[in-house]
Amino acid sequence: MTKALFINGSPRKNFNTAQVLDKAIEGAQAAGAETERIDLYSLNYKGCMSCFACKLKNSKTNGVCAIKDDLRPVLERALTADVIVIGSPIYYNCITGMVRSFMERLLFPVGSYMLDENGNPMNFHKKVLPTALIYTMNVPEELLDQYHYREALAAHESAMSLVFGHCESLFVCNTYQFKDYSRYAFNVFKEEDKAKYRDEHFHIDLENAYSLGKRLVEMTNV
Repeated sequence: MTKALFINGSPRKNFNTAQVLDKAIEGAQAAGAETERIDLYSLNYKGCMSCFACKLKNSKTNGVCAIKDDLRPVLERALTADVIVIGSPIYYNCITGMVRSFMERLLFPVGSYMLDENGNPMNFHKKVLPTALIYTMNVPEELLDQYHYREALAAHESAMSLVFGHCESLFVCNTYQFKDYSRYAFNVFKEEDKAKYRDEHFHIDLENAYSLGKRLVEMTNV
């Protein structure tokens, strides 16, 4: 059975990112996959420590980060997964620190400093692994280009594609930030506008996530 691993990189386990990710999980399950969701903020770990154990000659890490902490079992399962989907809210044009640290620890041991006889990068992971990044953010879609969000986030998709052979992104914009807006100080947007946009668009975002999860699993059956 196809194994699909879903990574929630938000500190909130039941809000926008998690909801969209869960819909992608439903899509993967509909395509017949066995799924697992990991909440990164429940784990205790750091980013890459530059120990280079994964780059030693005759390294015994087998493509998994050598650091033994809460993240190690997740990385081991990621290496045997057939699909990986990572969800993250966007903070100041960037993924959360927990997601960044996860990606460092996931990608660096799988990649290498070696080229084959044709000059192509040699990776520990030999087959194409369908992956995706789901971004949730407060910024409206019409401002993505003005604030260079697509360019800033493109590097993550590029890195995943380089190591695993396939990656696509789903942008979920203008999200509803608070459960109770009356408690917070703000005047750059209006709660009623946020609520209206969510009512009109969030169900479409969920449908897109469902299709994404289903499509990635179906790719493994081709």
